Amino acid sequence: MTQTNARHMRAIFAAVLLMASGTAAPAFALDLDEARAAGQIGERPDGLVGPVSPGANAEVAALVETINKARLEAYRALAQKEGTPLDAVQAVAGERQLQAAARNGWYVMDAGGRWRKP
Repeated sequence: MTQTNARHMRAIFAAVLLMASGTAAPAFALDLDEARAAGQIGERPDGLVGPVSPGANAEVAALVETINKARLEAYRALAQKEGTPLDAVQAVAGERQLQAAARNGWYVMDAGGRWRKP
């Protein structure tokens, strides 16, 4: 990666963190941090979240949908602003979200699509 590309990706990462951290869900009885701590929701490599159990209840499914919608809107806006492909923005965001999940003991999705705790 060239130095210019590295700087560009760092700028994208900083913006992604600000945008992703500012995406709050509407008033659910369960919030994202609680759901991750309870092992109900995990972080995916594409910067989105997913239900850890295939038979997640309606509240978890609604929270996942709301969080992912907000994150995708933020990622698309950033990709357009920076002239960067959406998948590149999601890859940077996903890498950072997986690192945060590992530090906090939350579930992460591995490359094979399986959920694991770091």
